[in-house]
Amino acid sequence: MEPRVMLITGARKGIGRYLAEYYSTQGYHVVGCSRQDSDFAHANYEHSCLDVADEGRAQDLFSAIRTNHGRLDVLLNVAGIAAMNHILTTPTSSLHKILDTNVVGTFLFCREGARLMQKRRYGRIVNFTTVAVPLKLAGESAYAASKAAVLTLTQVMAKELADFGITANAVGPNPISTDLIAAVPKPKLDALVNMQAVKRLGALEDVSNVVDFFIKPESGMITGQVIYLGGIQ
Repeated sequence: MEPRVMLITGARKGIGRYLAEYYSTQGYHVVGCSRQDSDFAHANYEHSCLDVADEGRAQDLFSAIRTNHGRLDVLLNVAGIAAMNHILTTPTSSLHKILDTNVVGTFLFCREGARLMQKRRYGRIVNFTTVAVPLKLAGESAYAASKAAVLTLTQVMAKELADFGITANAVGPNPISTDLIAAVPKPKLDALVNMQAVKRLGALEDVSNVVDFFIKPESGMITGQVIYLGGIQ
């Protein structure tokens, strides 16, 4: 059997890095990408440097996947940036960066990924949102708005792609000890954890557990769904 092919954005560090390492040992050939090179090396892993919002570079990457592997089974859109500022102190330059990476980048990779997946009439797409969306967290207006857009994109896309055997779902992690929350003051993190039913920080394994479920071949009836970690609704 040909190895299943998975593409992971934001694969250099944090959740993306963990998922790249995890799925490289789970029978997938993993293609990772990020703005900078990665020091992760594995026989089942290859890495590309690009900005996910660069349409030309994104199309080049998918063209290379088509040429070198002839298929794409799973797409994980992990790449994301955050700016935790009050709306009155958020510059438009920051807003544009957040929207470019979180919304434009996710859209481009979903579109190009689905074009490749539809040829085999099979695919699994998992996008990343955040608990900041349902919690409407103050101080995260730009970030939460971008991730709300990702969720809506996922739900609409699920309907548009169902006839091609492609599912689209989303996972919304609660705070996990990665660079994304490194600058968040402990009192704010504690307050956020206390909003959860499960009162602890998330673990990387909590994320891969949800992704495992979404990407299983048996999950073909699961699409347009979002699972938030920590008991957030």
